[in-house]
Amino acid sequence: MGILIILVLGFIVGVIFVQTSRTGSIKPVVITTIIGLVAGLLFGAVRIVPAGYVGVVDFFGNVSPNYLRSGINFVNPLAKVILLSVRTLEAMEIMPVPSKEGLTINLDISILYRLDQNRAVDIYKTVGPFFRDIIVSPTFRSAARGVTVSYEAKALYTSERELLSQAVFSDLKKLLADRGIVLERVLLRGIQLPPTVSQAIEQKLKAEQEAERMKFILQREKLEADRKRVEAEGIRDAQTIINQSLTAQYLQYLWINTLNQNPNVIYVATEANMPMFRAINPDEENLRKRPILKQ
Repeated sequence: MGILIILVLGFIVGVIFVQTSRTGSIKPVVITTIIGLVAGLLFGAVRIVPAGYVGVVDFFGNVSPNYLRSGINFVNPLAKVILLSVRTLEAMEIMPVPSKEGLTINLDISILYRLDQNRAVDIYKTVGPFFRDIIVSPTFRSAARGVTVSYEAKALYTSERELLSQAVFSDLKKLLADRGIVLERVLLRGIQLPPTVSQAIEQKLKAEQEAERMKFILQREKLEADRKRVEAEGIRDAQTIINQSLTAQYLQYLWINTLNQNPNVIYVATEANMPMFRAINPDEENLRKRPILKQ
C-alpha cells in the first residue's frame, strides 16, 4: 500500500513538472515515477515490529518459516507482515459447569496465557491470528467442565476449591501446549451454587462449628473439674495433718484463749470446766457509751 501511494505521488509530480516545462518532454514523468518507485520499495522493505509482538511474513500465501522479532526488520516490500502478541493475556469465563451430584454451578474463572513465539509461524499457518477464539476459549471451557464433574458441590464451596484450580491448570496446560500456547496460571474468582445447596452447606458448616464450640466447652469443664478435684485433695490432706496434730489440751487452750478475749466472761477452773459470767456495772456501761468530756 505504501509503495502504491509513493508511486502515484511520483507520477503526479512528474505530470505537474511536464505541464510547467517549456519543452513538454515526458522524461521528467518517467524519472519521477522511477524515483517514487525506488523510494517506495525502500520504505516498503522496512517493517517495524512493536515490543511484545512477533511478525509473521506472508508473501502471497507463502509463509516464511522465520518470524520477525521486535524492532526494525527488512522484508520483501510486497510481503504482508502479520503481528501476533506474545504478551501475557487473560481469558475470562463465567460458565455453567456440572458437579458430581449433577448440579449446575456457575463458575467465574479466568486464565493467564501467552503465545509461544517459537510456534508463532505454525499457529498462523494452522489456526490464524484469531487463535484465542478458536483454540483457547473452547479448550478452556472443556477442561473446566471435565474437572468439576469429579468434585462435589460442597468441595467447590470450601477450601478444596484450590485443588480444583490446580486440576484445571494441569489438564489445560497439556492441551494448550500441544497447540503452542503457554499457560501461566488459572484463577478461580467465584463460585455460585444453587440457593438450596448453598443454604444446606452453610447450615452444615454452622453445625460443625457449633460442635467444635461444644468440644471446647467440655474440655474447659473437664479442666475445671480436675482443678476442683486437686483442690479438694489438698484440703483433705491439710485436714488430715491438722487432725493428727490436735490434742485435747491444745483444744482447751484455744477455748480458754478465746473466752479471755470477751470482757464479760471470766474463766474459773471447775470440775465441769464451765465458764462463769460476770455482770458489768451499769455506770461503767454508760461511760463506755458516752464520750468522756474534759473538765
